[in-house]
Amino acid sequence: MPRAIWTGSISFGLVSIPVGLFSATEDHTIHFHQFERGTADRIRYVRVNERTGKEVEYSDIVKGKEVGGGDYVIVEPEELADVAPGRSRTIDIVSFVDLDEIDPIYFQKTYWLAPTAEQYARPYALLREAMARSNRAGIATFVMRGKEYLTAIRADDDVLALETMFFADEIRDPANLDDLPGSTQAKGRELEMATALIESMSGPWRPEDFHDTYSERVEELIEAKRRGREIVTESEPPEPTAMSDLIAALEASVAEARGGRKKERSDTRKGAATNGKKGGKKAEPDVPDGDLSQLSKADLTAMARDLDIPGRSSMNRAELERAVAKAAGAAPAKRRKAS
Repeated sequence: MPRAIWTGSISFGLVSIPVGLFSATEDHTIHFHQFERGTADRIRYVRVNERTGKEVEYSDIVKGKEVGGGDYVIVEPEELADVAPGRSRTIDIVSFVDLDEIDPIYFQKTYWLAPTAEQYARPYALLREAMARSNRAGIATFVMRGKEYLTAIRADDDVLALETMFFADEIRDPANLDDLPGSTQAKGRELEMATALIESMSGPWRPEDFHDTYSERVEELIEAKRRGREIVTESEPPEPTAMSDLIAALEASVAEARGGRKKERSDTRKGAATNGKKGGKKAEPDVPDGDLSQLSKADLTAMARDLDIPGRSSMNRAELERAVAKAAGAAPAKRRKAS
């Protein structure tokens, strides 16, 4: 069972609910050590005085804030500790706001809140259900690990979620960005085609269809190098669409998206009809024996759809080939080494 990273109470009005705070997400980033090329020697970092070149003990290091003109104000660790906020024991909700009024840009990181004991389940459920019914979020501040956080507490199905938030002065004004279209208004056939493309590509939100393909490719790279296999890099990404080709690109995209949806619906109906027959089985796609490399990305996408492979919409051609081969029990075509 995960351990709470903070314990205290949620307080609203005269009601106080002891809770634990748990991280709602986990990082799957692949971490590397550093080595000198051609050796098995690890690279280590040391703290060095840039003037003398000598290593400095951590206990002898202080912090400095530049104030202009090359001048710094030096601050001792004890001085920072004196002004640091004390650890919060409560998350005091000061107001409730409509959840839809909060721009998602303010959300920073999500945590789960859970009651610390069974006897606190009733007031916890009361707060959760009341916020869900009113579509409200509780706004509060609290201190964790020496930092003060602005937070929004909201109902998320059976649990209360706490969102740490950026303060208003931490949000950058997009007006300061270069090359924004500004008052330029899209209109006419381009806007109609772009809207039609969005409509044709629309569907339900299924987060399980998406995954970290880069981390998977890194894992495959590491495993391939461990086994001494050849590494094949992907082709370059497509060139940006020229403005003169915009309408044609939109029209082709709409036709492709609509065609894909029609085929998917047709395949679903055929599959249902086949499965409805006594002893019938879902038809398997025609996978060329060990020669998937001869198929186009569109062909592989269609096969992935027939095989109901999750995340297929975000895969490149190489990933589709591997996924189809794995799902259909075929081996991906071997790549030859360039002579």
